[in-house]
Amino acid sequence: MKKVLVLGGTRFFGKRLVQKLIDRGFDVSIATRGITQDSFGDKLNRLIIDRKNPESLKQLSNQHWDIVYDNICYTPNEAREIIEVLTHHVEKFIFTSTLAVYDEGLNHIEEDFNPYAYPIKYDELNEYTYGEGKRLSEAVLFQTASFPVIAPRFPVVLGDDDYTKRLLFHVEKVANKEEIVISDMGREMTFIDSDETAEFLYWLGVSKIDSVGPINACSNGVITFNEIVELCEEATGEKAKISIEGPKASHSPFDAYSDRTLSNEKAKKEGFQFSDAHDWMKELIFHFSLDQRQ
Repeated sequence: MKKVLVLGGTRFFGKRLVQKLIDRGFDVSIATRGITQDSFGDKLNRLIIDRKNPESLKQLSNQHWDIVYDNICYTPNEAREIIEVLTHHVEKFIFTSTLAVYDEGLNHIEEDFNPYAYPIKYDELNEYTYGEGKRLSEAVLFQTASFPVIAPRFPVVLGDDDYTKRLLFHVEKVANKEEIVISDMGREMTFIDSDETAEFLYWLGVSKIDSVGPINACSNGVITFNEIVELCEEATGEKAKISIEGPKASHSPFDAYSDRTLSNEKAKKEGFQFSDAHDWMKELIFHFSLDQRQ
């Protein structure tokens, strides 16, 4: 039985990943701060860690892990610390990365950001933007770790369990006839469903793909703001109120990364079959609209 460690794993796609691992017979441990309760009972082992206290990570080296998933590494400092702890104690390390490592642009392939050549630097205050923190984390892992590292790069992840409620924001605004601020309705975006995210992570762990390194993951197809708004109108029966300027609270949470999309061709060539984003997004928006009516 393979031993798997998941850093994070009590909510959203991390929780779905843990459930898949349990259902498929793995010996699973989760490492969290112990704040968010989980519903896994005695089906897994629990370790209490705090990334702000690197000493708490040392317990992870008391065992040898076949797979480690790190869903909660956001800075190069944290990447350096996990390398120190897991060297000689892990066979495969999967670091959850992001579309935000890329600059503006459409249909990004993995080579558009090269972590192997990205200069490593550490901020004494450990303060980084989300995208820069992930870029530097990739750089530290790929340039200095002695164990195999894979970095799936995900776009915005959506699902009925999305605690950030980013898609629900749009449904609620349309249903309540409230303004949404969107700078460009024609902008294209890529997304991935939370269950598909978990399935992709699981697949990376068990598959013998050709190489380590970065790998993009997104559902098939691009979606524009126009399409999202039209689906919200169809599901709610209301007409959207769209503006290009307005108060911050009315700005679409998708706008920040609506200037870049991913290509998933590498992952498809390795054998993963993605769903169609239009199919599940329509169902998800309809699900949210039903909640609004109740």
